[in-house]
Amino acid sequence: MARLPFVNYLRLGDPPVLVVQACKACGARFFDRRNACASCGSDAGFDQVEVAREGVVRTFTIVSFAAPGVPVPYVSGIVDCEGTTVRGNIVNIAADPEHVHAGMKVRLTILSLGTDAAGTNAVGYGFEPIESGAA
Repeated sequence: MARLPFVNYLRLGDPPVLVVQACKACGARFFDRRNACASCGSDAGFDQVEVAREGVVRTFTIVSFAAPGVPVPYVSGIVDCEGTTVRGNIVNIAADPEHVHAGMKVRLTILSLGTDAAGTNAVGYGFEPIESGAA
């Protein structure tokens, strides 16, 4: 079955990684394509840099209402991956404050977002707990 990353900054290698654009002048990191740095204004260009696969949940929210067809509740979080801020869902854990907390250690994981009629699997990413007994 063919796999297609849902976002262009997800690389489906072994292991999968997220890749950012790092400003050559100041090091600021961005997930989207840039012509100039939004931090320092430089147009010196960008290097592609892999984001650390493990991180720490800085903040989160439990989503209870979503568009039709989107299962709820789910956890949406902000994860600090060794200095790179990443937005993503916290997966493979109960969506309640008894199980999810700021400071929780997580790691990047991939998940299927569905398969089209041609058999191509859309692949997204999330973060799962790495603390023992957290799942």
